[in-house]
Amino acid sequence: MGRQEEIIKERMKKLESLRAQGIDPYPNKFSVKDHACNLQESHKKLKKESKSKVKAIIAGRLMSFRDLGKIAFGTLRDSTGDIQIMLQAPDSDKKTFEFFKKYIDSGDFLGVSGTLFRTKRGELSVIVSSVSMLSKSILPLPEKFHGLQDEEERYRKRYLDLITSSEVSSVFQKRSIILKTMRNFMEKNNFLEVETPLLQTVYGGALAEPFKTHINAYNSDIFLSIAPELPLKKALVGGLGNVYEITKKFRNEGADRSHNPEHMTIEWYQPYADYNDGMALFGDLMKEISKALFGTYKFEYQGNKIDLSKWTVLPLDKAIKQYLKEDVSKITSDSDAKKIAEKHNIPTEGITKANIQDELMKLFREKLIQPTFLTDYPIESSPLAKPKASDPSKAEVFQPFVAGLELARAYSELNDPKLQEEHFEEQEGERKSGNTEAMPTDKDFITALEHGMPPACGVGVGIERVVMLFTNQTSIRDVILFPFMKPENSKKGGKSKK
Repeated sequence: MGRQEEIIKERMKKLESLRAQGIDPYPNKFSVKDHACNLQESHKKLKKESKSKVKAIIAGRLMSFRDLGKIAFGTLRDSTGDIQIMLQAPDSDKKTFEFFKKYIDSGDFLGVSGTLFRTKRGELSVIVSSVSMLSKSILPLPEKFHGLQDEEERYRKRYLDLITSSEVSSVFQKRSIILKTMRNFMEKNNFLEVETPLLQTVYGGALAEPFKTHINAYNSDIFLSIAPELPLKKALVGGLGNVYEITKKFRNEGADRSHNPEHMTIEWYQPYADYNDGMALFGDLMKEISKALFGTYKFEYQGNKIDLSKWTVLPLDKAIKQYLKEDVSKITSDSDAKKIAEKHNIPTEGITKANIQDELMKLFREKLIQPTFLTDYPIESSPLAKPKASDPSKAEVFQPFVAGLELARAYSELNDPKLQEEHFEEQEGERKSGNTEAMPTDKDFITALEHGMPPACGVGVGIERVVMLFTNQTSIRDVILFPFMKPENSKKGGKSKK
């Protein structure tokens, strides 16, 4: 029998013994009065070797336990942090000592009450006067000092990753702050939060391949939303004014360090505004998040010092010329685009005049370290965007980059129904030529535009990318609590997104 099996067998014996004593190892409730972080803060002035008059009642997971005979120490962890527990006479009676020694293991959830005491070494501790078993742990925790070393196991068993790493827990606490800050920011700027369908008969709002499913009630094929854009713009037609949504969206594409098939966005639409207004609002949002997390607009990402108070605006064609020495104005056909792709070792399948600039951008985006807005994308690549008045071959599009991360896509919204219909027709042509990410025609959206939509700017922000930036993470899986993983019984290899 291996060490793991011995541990499990021993813990099962303790479980059976608890039940034999009439003790429920999985009770329904425990009345918690205190939390570790609050106790540490409220008793930070308690002197060494001094007791508090306060009796604490806390609950959490026992992370470690050392029995030194007449005295014992343990670390109890709740959702706010750690606190030391102690057993020593006369505060801890013989029955409490025996209960710990006979039934309790690291990993167990315990409810503890006792007097607060500052040890000689300065550690705030709860001297245990009573203990309750709240959940008996059968499987041992990963080794204390190394945690989960296998990356795939970390993601598949995120609960263990959270238990063994306070840094991992911190990422998701910061993610919560970021989402709260986003909502507060939108409310402060007079945006109305709305909800749009995740199940759609016609997908749209982005260039992406959808997930397809079937609804039995109507015997129809439907799609998971790839973007909330078109429903949100219908809300503008309806006169709701500034609207936004924080939502999930689904794209049937490859997975890599910055892509996950299921991810979250915040998307907003601001009537009577253009993409210049969108850039200003986006910049303000990023500063607001930075201030909420760090108290400043400056922070560090992967060794790079970032300053969110300064943004560079760079047209896409000029960026390509600056970083790749290519003059994209000479690309007049799909054939030209494929030649440029070959030159830069980009796979030519599916490459067209419409998407070559976007593919070229991917070759240098990691060099965009300081905050940068790439702007003015080819009109062919932006079927929902408004053309620039000064150059109708370009669309009023912007994409913000910080530390090489592409954080959003936004544009002045096309509200000319005839031109929108023409753009949909062009996308249908792209679909027929093999572009699986081209957008289908949404006739109901055209009808909505024919009733009139105000000029507007729409901004779609990848929440996971933003969390990556502000938590100094390099993989999207590290900022999704339970990232989608390849099924363990899958025999087919997946594709990575280039």
